[in-house]
Amino acid sequence: MTRSIGPELRKHWQRLQGIPGGKRLFSWLLGRFVPYTGTLGARIEVLEPGHSVVRLSDRRKLRNHLSSVHAMALANLGEMASGLALMNSLPDDTRGILAGFNIEYLKKARGVLVAECRCEIPATNAEREIEVLCEIRNVDGDIVTVARAQWLIGPERPA
Repeated sequence: MTRSIGPELRKHWQRLQGIPGGKRLFSWLLGRFVPYTGTLGARIEVLEPGHSVVRLSDRRKLRNHLSSVHAMALANLGEMASGLALMNSLPDDTRGILAGFNIEYLKKARGVLVAECRCEIPATNAEREIEVLCEIRNVDGDIVTVARAQWLIGPERPA
């Protein structure tokens, strides 16, 4: 990626999040922009600089043979939530790409899941790596998965 997605992300979220069905529409649009992430059908509930909350409904197509949400669906959810929290925080002339990912599966994930991330808000577009922690909880509030995403950020490059 050569360009920052932060400004577009912020613009569309600000325009849509307050209107009826706006969060659902924003989530669908994000899925069109990032097709693999769109396969989850997750819904962005909160998108603020340094903070995101993403809700995932448990559906048969996301399940494994143990009748729980598949490990890779959980990883996808963690990457999505961490990327949203960070990309929405970056200075306008800053880009980011996932450089590493670590995930711990603590218990079977069933029912509605909520991924929440908080991260630092970079002040500059200096090239560096930022780790973003994402906790995924079930409806009882139990942490089922912890994901740590390493994002490499830096200045935009000419197209």
